[in-house]
Amino acid sequence: MEWTTVETGDGAKLSVRLFKTSPADKAAAEDVAVVLVHPYSILGGVQGLLRGIAEGVARQGYNAVTFDMRGAGRSTGRASLTGSAEVVDVVAVCRWVAENIKPRGILLVGSSAGAPIAGSAVDKVDQVIGYVSIGYPFGLMASVLFGRHHDAILKSEKPKLFIMGTKDGFTSVKQLQNKLKSAAGRVDTHLIEGAGHFQMEGPAFDAQMVDLIVNFINSLPK
Repeated sequence: MEWTTVETGDGAKLSVRLFKTSPADKAAAEDVAVVLVHPYSILGGVQGLLRGIAEGVARQGYNAVTFDMRGAGRSTGRASLTGSAEVVDVVAVCRWVAENIKPRGILLVGSSAGAPIAGSAVDKVDQVIGYVSIGYPFGLMASVLFGRHHDAILKSEKPKLFIMGTKDGFTSVKQLQNKLKSAAGRVDTHLIEGAGHFQMEGPAFDAQMVDLIVNFINSLPK
């Protein structure tokens, strides 16, 4: 693991952690890098919540990157209520990955509020080749904060995977299905029976998330 700092165009300094795969997996490491976007900073979201998934992805042969969005953890700046400023952070980290790790492509993975934020960045970086959402908050109440992000990911032609627990308190299965009816391009869903929203952020689900992410990478066109 390595730590570095990435500066955004508007001056925020982001704490970034790179989870390197084994040198024996050089071919996979050069193939796709996984950038993970943590849950809502205002509710205590930090990159450490995604460490288990990042470590698992690296063990499977793909470099993984986590980072604290502005105002979270070790990063400077101030968190925004709607996640709009944080889209700049995701773009900055993806561009750093493209320039310094030089993978064939980047897979963006967003957890909880990190999912709409990541979704708004997908088409802003050419190297992003796919997107995975873990517990996207599509529900009515959450949409007050994050509704402005919906169109960006639904209109993107890039392949998308939406992972959600059937007991998610922010989004019902029906709400998810209704939203995805209008989505462009390839759209996959994976429902985890009986899982709640915050449960899926816990370490008990890390291995399952890693498997879903790696299988999705393997399904993408080369």
